[in-house]
Amino acid sequence: MPKTIIVSNRLPVKISKTDNDYNLSSSEGGLATGLGSIYKQGDNVWIGWPGVEITEQQDKDTVTKQLKELSLVPVFLDQEEINQYYEGFSNEVLWPVFHYYASTYATYKQSNWDFYQAVNKKFRDVILTIAEPGDVIWIHDYQLLLLPALVRHEIPDVSIGFFLHIPFPSHEMFRLIPWRSELLEGMLGADLIGLHTFDDVRHFLGATTRILPVTSSANIIATGERSIVVESFPMGIDEQKYASLPLQDDVKHQVELIKNNFRDGKLILSVDRLDYSKGILQRLAAFELLLQLCPECIENIALYMIVVPSRDTVPQYAHLRDEIDKKVGNINSIYRTMDWSPIHYYYRSFPLETLSALYTTADVCLVTPMRDGMNLVSKEYVASRVNNDGVLIMSEMAGASKELIDAIIVNPNNTGEVCRAILQAINMPLDEQKKRMIPMRQLVAKFNIRHWVKIFMDRLKEVKLMQRSLQTRHVSNTTEQSIINRYSKTKKRIIFLDYDGTLVGFRSAIEQASPDKELYSIIQKLTEDPANQVVLISGRKHENLDEWFQHTDMYLIAEHGSWFKQPGTTWHRIAGLSDQWKHDIYPLLETYVDRTPGSFIEEKTYSLVWHYRKAQAGLGELRAGELMNNLKYLASDKGLQLLAGDKVLEVKNMDINKGKAALTLTEGKEYDFVIAFGDDYTDEDIFKALPESAITIKVGSNISAAKFYLRNPQEVRKLLTSFTKQHVGQDSRILQD
Repeated sequence: MPKTIIVSNRLPVKISKTDNDYNLSSSEGGLATGLGSIYKQGDNVWIGWPGVEITEQQDKDTVTKQLKELSLVPVFLDQEEINQYYEGFSNEVLWPVFHYYASTYATYKQSNWDFYQAVNKKFRDVILTIAEPGDVIWIHDYQLLLLPALVRHEIPDVSIGFFLHIPFPSHEMFRLIPWRSELLEGMLGADLIGLHTFDDVRHFLGATTRILPVTSSANIIATGERSIVVESFPMGIDEQKYASLPLQDDVKHQVELIKNNFRDGKLILSVDRLDYSKGILQRLAAFELLLQLCPECIENIALYMIVVPSRDTVPQYAHLRDEIDKKVGNINSIYRTMDWSPIHYYYRSFPLETLSALYTTADVCLVTPMRDGMNLVSKEYVASRVNNDGVLIMSEMAGASKELIDAIIVNPNNTGEVCRAILQAINMPLDEQKKRMIPMRQLVAKFNIRHWVKIFMDRLKEVKLMQRSLQTRHVSNTTEQSIINRYSKTKKRIIFLDYDGTLVGFRSAIEQASPDKELYSIIQKLTEDPANQVVLISGRKHENLDEWFQHTDMYLIAEHGSWFKQPGTTWHRIAGLSDQWKHDIYPLLETYVDRTPGSFIEEKTYSLVWHYRKAQAGLGELRAGELMNNLKYLASDKGLQLLAGDKVLEVKNMDINKGKAALTLTEGKEYDFVIAFGDDYTDEDIFKALPESAITIKVGSNISAAKFYLRNPQEVRKLLTSFTKQHVGQDSRILQD
């Protein structure tokens, strides 16, 4: 029975040591709650670091045994690994770059990278002791970006999901990392990559397609071998827990204490972990501005600010803590009165019940990070507002702002805007509070942590089914053998071959894609078999094909069917076609060449092609879209067809297509074996035009009318070589007879 394996940097337990005994207590984190429904069932497990350094083998055995009872499996790390992999690479490269603080905080040390690789391999080794083909592995967060590919390499037949819990930066930011390609390749070992927001998905696709030799269509990345889906799954919280806490007696008691403490004043709540990405100093500046501009707020409002300690041994964090201390002290010293303090600042963590009491009591919750993947404090506040009152002020830089659109959304860098938002919030009428809070509470209730887990796991199953359906179409060993068997038993065959992307790979310069010795050898052997009619049908200029293949016995069709040449004859072109339309279209294409560095025009007899393979990634696609829109109506008036291909846009006579050309060669002929290979949009016409009995093969795993697909030109050549061996085999049998 397949099992599910959850993998994260930390296990969902807290371990403490008293005397010689290790004590385990479950973590109350939202992720642990949501995934509890998975890892506590059957043989399912959660793999991760226990959170403490354990050096003695005897202690490791003891802890492993204790964890096993909780369905947990440890990855033991020593202090050097923790310092370099976690504190070093994860928190001094990935965290600042992914939160857009690369120039301020990122340090790129080779030793940190070496340890990051080594620890990811350590996690892989633990997974390999447990995982089997068919299992589902769900890997979490930025500390384990290399792990999906490491596991995929060892066990290809597993389902791997990956979820990133922090933002994914734009390509411009991400490419600053020296090891950017390796990180992306590591993530692409997954079948499904989950991020919090659509912006993160966009950034990931942009970085991947610019840095790696892969393509993407919509949200699917094609790596040649597999299709990987990238999607946004906004994470939820355990909404029922936060909605039920305010009904508990101990929470009610704390609510009364807080209310008595703050009497009739408005309470503004701020809860954060100590981090430069949380915008704590900017928030304090906005609160100070409010006290300056609104004297009536003095003694009538209070900011209750909780900062949870985090990494305060790291100099930058210690400095940030000192700056917060100074700022709070400064504001309090200026504005404090005998009976009132503007800021109640706590540098410590609070029990969940106290947090619940604060969420329940606070009139305003101020959540203004400079950059945050999701920010669950905002959702915890909303879930706790059982009376449907209260106001949430939310940074537009937090992932949750894309869902909680009824909050007051602010730019955290705009001190004046945040100040005005606080003023709007403390003066908001109860009716408007409810009008905003009710839809947010419904959203938080529906899209809770269990919903998040379910939709991710369901989507992972769908992605696996999609991949398997593609694999059934892939010309595997058995499919290849049945095609070869059919080939060897037939006496009159026609073989249609496209050129670029089918027999040879794409080149940045179109003139570089000339045939090599291996290709000439394959063609010669295919054409030597009298049972074969080999047809090269290409979009290339006839001059190109003539230069390369005039000495062969292939039937050549150029420019999608406007020129054709039988072996041993001269070139002919289709009669009755006009190229007068070029006078109107060429100048328009030229304007796009002028506006798009790296693009150029290729002129053929009855078509014009705008190439943008050398243009900047993204810019070429943008211009191609504009050009398509500009040409659409002009083309239909003139009886022209627009074809958007792989980094090309072609304008040609509508009467010309590869399908018609293929039909002229097959109609009325009794071929007992018809096969066609092609890689792009123009070859779809052939696949559709050929009879049902034909074998049609798309090169590349995109959606196609073809029955089968091969991954690349190398696989095409391999199959064609197998055909030539059949001919050799037949010849030798004839000689023996």
